[in-house]
Amino acid sequence: MRVLGIDCGSARTGYGIIASDGRLHRMVAAGTICTNAKAPFEKRLLKIANELRILLREHAPDRAAVEGVFLFGQRADGAEAGASARRGAAGGGGSGVPLAEYSPLEVKTSVVGYGRAEKAQVQLMVQSLLKLDHPIESEDAADALAVAICHATHEATRARIEQA
Repeated sequence: MRVLGIDCGSARTGYGIIASDGRLHRMVAAGTICTNAKAPFEKRLLKIANELRILLREHAPDRAAVEGVFLFGQRADGAEAGASARRGAAGGGGSGVPLAEYSPLEVKTSVVGYGRAEKAQVQLMVQSLLKLDHPIESEDAADALAVAICHATHEATRARIEQA
């Protein structure tokens, strides 16, 4: 299965695409969609949605997953960026890619084994799980890859339970 993971933000949205059987994961692509902080908010959201549609067309993931946005202590534009990313991924220019959402706690627990892991710990575990020579430099891209790994792991576990 191929999974697109998204770490939402209005200034920087991380993305990561993996190929996975639920146990072994391979990175296909990763990066960050950056927007101009001085641009109108609506234009920034449009850029994020358009870039996600391009990624969906180029890499044809079977699934997409986002890290949920929780408003406690966060700015409203981060929540709106998350909603836009979800709309962009779900719409995908008519691609119909199923979209899942995970809390930061679920992602960190799935990837690191500890729900309150620091960003550096997530980066190191993503590097290890993907068997990369070096950590992903962008924290946003590393977080997005963690979301993709979390989803692939959950899907594989769900499939094994259904087969039993």
